Amino acid sequence: MANGMTDALEVLSENWWAIALRGVVGIMTGLLAFLLPLPTLIALVWLFGAYAFLDGLFNLIAVARRRTHSRPWWALVFSGIAGVATGVISFVWPGITALVLVYLVAAWALITGVLEIVAAVRLRKEIQGEWLLALSGVFSVLLGALLAVAPGPGAIALVWYLGTFAILFGVLLVALSFRLRGRQEEMRSQRAHAAA
Repeated sequence: MANGMTDALEVLSENWWAIALRGVVGIMTGLLAFLLPLPTLIALVWLFGAYAFLDGLFNLIAVARRRTHSRPWWALVFSGIAGVATGVISFVWPGITALVLVYLVAAWALITGVLEIVAAVRLRKEIQGEWLLALSGVFSVLLGALLAVAPGPGAIALVWYLGTFAILFGVLLVALSFRLRGRQEEMRSQRAHAAA
């Protein structure tokens, strides 16, 4: 178990720059959400709608092209119709889709936050600054709870919640990346001393 965590820490430390880049993208996304909230919301709804439509379409194509009768085709047909319908609804009634999207984002934020907190607890003996990952998990859980409890204040509030989350999460990831960079330099120094 400890070796697996050490290996994971080594991979994270070697790729600290990717975590920093992820943080910078998060900060930029958050700023964009505050500067252009309505276009950001429309983009989220349309992106979700395009994904649902294409997913449904590909399921229907898979049914039409099936070569064997061993798999239950009705499940793919139902999934395909639901995906295409969801995609169309997203473009025709973006307001309803935005409300559904609020609940999807709430579920995602809750799950992601809990997993980040668990990872931070597991890393607490391996690195200093694991609290940054735990804190980002707490922010994620808080975002999910806010969205689940009060989705009605408006879809623009979702954009602002997401913008705030993205900025805070981005800042925490950048801070974590610098901690990981320091850990990488420490591990290199330890290897150099061991080789000497």
